[in-house]
Amino acid sequence: MDAPKNFIPEPFEYHQELELSVESLTNLGVGVARQDGWVIMIPFSLPGEKIRARVFRNRPNFSEADLIEVLEASPNRVDPKCPLFGSCGGCQYQQLSYPAQLEWKQAQVRDALERIGGIENEVLMPIGSPKEYGYRSKITPHYQRWRDDGDFPIGFLRVAQRQRIIDVPQCPIATPAINETLPELRAQVKKTPPKGKKKKGATLLLRETMEGVITDAKALVTERVGNRVFQFKAGEFFQNNPFILPTFANYVTEQASDGSRYLIDAYCGAGLFSLTAADRFEKVIGIEVSAAAVTLADSNAALNSIRNAEFRNGEAEAIFAEVAEFPGAETSVVIDPPRRGCDEAFLRQLSDFAPSRIVYVSCDPSTQARDLKILEESGYEILEIQPFDLFPQTRHIENVVTLQRQ
Repeated sequence: MDAPKNFIPEPFEYHQELELSVESLTNLGVGVARQDGWVIMIPFSLPGEKIRARVFRNRPNFSEADLIEVLEASPNRVDPKCPLFGSCGGCQYQQLSYPAQLEWKQAQVRDALERIGGIENEVLMPIGSPKEYGYRSKITPHYQRWRDDGDFPIGFLRVAQRQRIIDVPQCPIATPAINETLPELRAQVKKTPPKGKKKKGATLLLRETMEGVITDAKALVTERVGNRVFQFKAGEFFQNNPFILPTFANYVTEQASDGSRYLIDAYCGAGLFSLTAADRFEKVIGIEVSAAAVTLADSNAALNSIRNAEFRNGEAEAIFAEVAEFPGAETSVVIDPPRRGCDEAFLRQLSDFAPSRIVYVSCDPSTQARDLKILEESGYEILEIQPFDLFPQTRHIENVVTLQRQ
């Protein structure tokens, strides 16, 4: 086969086959091997394996190759439950036993914190999901272009593809109720496109809630977390592994409850952490940039008969000037920012406010590590690092770090 026009022919030829020993995994779940010191990345290979791989791209610092054959398998290799694994880009770890997934996620959190933040504290073993499959309560399959004959894929992006979608009739990590609803929704869309979406593609929604499986992104839905109930718009953000969520929210509550009288929940959303923790504090204030989310958080407080929680609309970066009634020394702060982490202005104001304790929840340990370094330099000590595996079979990990003012 001829090489693509943009193929760089060094250090390997196009489709050159190599026998390699896999050493480790990247934080993207990709196997790493070396030949004469040169790094080769091979998706779906596992540490400790001897494999045959075929090079398809040489980059300036490493090469990428497809896994052709496993010559000596890792004892942690298992059979994937999804026939589309390896083609669908949704999962990275179905070939890896669940205990080994947790060990590698622990190692990847440790590596990010050490490499980016210079943090060498102990990283606890991730708390695993009660369900390894069938746990995901929200999926968003999509299609690129509707056709009259119904001959088009509805699903997720292919592995290593930015444009091509693979057809996904069932998704083993989604809940059984979602998989029961998915065929009917697919058939409906193939027959009649969503309004205004005939020419262009569209993203579909299936979310299992207390009301059943909902496909309308604007519908108000309900989720129970422990002894609390939360309402939110079906298409908006709310953690979508309900089986581990009570443990996750209770852990954050326990870590924030250090004897402080007050709690500030920055990036509070619909009030998950604020309302779960409200019983432990005299008063709770949640801050959220979305006015609609603040309205829902207020409604959720009323729904749960919680009277000591208040929610305010505003940028998290400017909250501390507005909470003068909370002395920093008597306050805990929970932060759960977007994947990009915290704004520098927010971190400066947080340090100036000087809360007694900070509980930092992150879906990206790399940006979290950067922010933790700043917090340590401003006078905080890390007490505990606890990852949570909200998304088994995938590379994703949530990490909770507790800090105390020195």
